[in-house]
Amino acid sequence: MRSLKGLYQRALKNYPLGTQAVQAGILMGLGDQIAQNFIDNSKSIDFVRTMQFAGIGLCISGPATTTWYRVLDRYIGSKGHSVAIKKVACDQTFFAPSFLAVLLVTIGICQGKDIEGLKIKMANEYTEILTNNYKLWPMVQLVNFSLVPLHYQTLVVQSVALLWNSYVSYRTSLDKR
Repeated sequence: MRSLKGLYQRALKNYPLGTQAVQAGILMGLGDQIAQNFIDNSKSIDFVRTMQFAGIGLCISGPATTTWYRVLDRYIGSKGHSVAIKKVACDQTFFAPSFLAVLLVTIGICQGKDIEGLKIKMANEYTEILTNNYKLWPMVQLVNFSLVPLHYQTLVVQSVALLWNSYVSYRTSLDKR
């Protein structure tokens, strides 16, 4: 187990963006599997959907959150409770709403929706998911930005997001039926 931890830490040090992108892809794919197996109670597993979620984590979520946390750290700072509060305020005011929009549009595209379908998806899902975002993420981010070193912040968020992604996967699959 120690060698696995050491391997992860070396990868994180040498390839921070790539390592965090891969972990986000794995955890988003796992979140979709949780949604399909335990929430949807699907009779058959949609592995294409799982791979799409994993791809979103790999190509969008991991790189975006990692880069965003670096930007916050550079321009706001890295230590102190007032710094953490400022980071949460920026994160929830700027990043969360725009990232959620990108996520929903990307999921809609993966579901084969056209422009009109994407507009309907956004109208039906955005407000509810963003409202639920504000019930969970400010507290998670306050702890994350206060206590967790920058290079582990994406891992913390993606770990909590395992359940969040299960919810998003389930919620965005409702209009497919």
